[in-house]
Amino acid sequence: MIIIFTRYLSTGASFNQLHLDFFVGKSTIRVIIKETLLVLWTKLQPLEMPIPTKEIWLNTAEGFYNTANFPNCLGAVDGKHIRIISPQHSGTDFFNYKKFFSIVLMALVDSNYCFLTVDVGAYGREGDSHIFKRSALGKQLYENKLNVPGVRKLPNDDNGQEQPFVIVGDEAFGLHQNLLRPYPRKNFDVQKKVFNMRLSRARRFVECAFGILSNKWRVFHTPLLVEPDFAEIIVKGACVLHNFVRRRDGINYEETFCCELDPIDIIFRGSSGTHAKDVREYYAKYFNSPEGKLEWQYFKI
Repeated sequence: MIIIFTRYLSTGASFNQLHLDFFVGKSTIRVIIKETLLVLWTKLQPLEMPIPTKEIWLNTAEGFYNTANFPNCLGAVDGKHIRIISPQHSGTDFFNYKKFFSIVLMALVDSNYCFLTVDVGAYGREGDSHIFKRSALGKQLYENKLNVPGVRKLPNDDNGQEQPFVIVGDEAFGLHQNLLRPYPRKNFDVQKKVFNMRLSRARRFVECAFGILSNKWRVFHTPLLVEPDFAEIIVKGACVLHNFVRRRDGINYEETFCCELDPIDIIFRGSSGTHAKDVREYYAKYFNSPEGKLEWQYFKI
């Protein structure tokens, strides 16, 4: 049973291939894989992907500052399209801008390439901003119920103002006092270029986590030949197993050398609050100040 499940997840073998290899009925294989994933999610999720507490948020922020030089960072957020076969009678709901059928994995990732929280199952045609707003994480963020630590001063900025803890995302997300996105390229000066570069260094962790997930569990290299509800179970189970393996095998940084940031899909054009713009502006000035700048950063823009 475990061999069948492991073979499916790690190689992406189809139910028909597993049926021929193990002489087990295809319907039985389907039940084995589905029930195993449900048990893994139920048992491991509270241990490997618990609801973030203030202690978890602070540990995550420390990790991002040590590895990406981005202070007060609660994680990097982004969405990944999980390829599936066209569901029956679904129209274009699952057909995305990349021209294939998918469900979306919306994830918040820490500096260890582990998933802090995931939301799976949104239609492929939807944009990241809309999916995030409807997710449990997004709702708590926009309703100020995320239980994040209070404001604090940025490192070495003893005479500066206290700043909120933030999540970093790409331009598909709406600017919020606790969610920073890059500056648009209009009126793009050196200060904004530096901020965008520093934010990208922190945001790359979520892109790399998606790459590691797909290369570890090669079932994601081909379309999932199941209905969307079953695909959602597969993705959740793979994410929680990803955390389990990462925390026990350690970090292999070579896995991230080929990591590239995906192109932005749908740019959010909604209005941003004045306070959110002030927070981003403060971070931008801090990254260009003696207290927060990196000596080599101007060679990277």
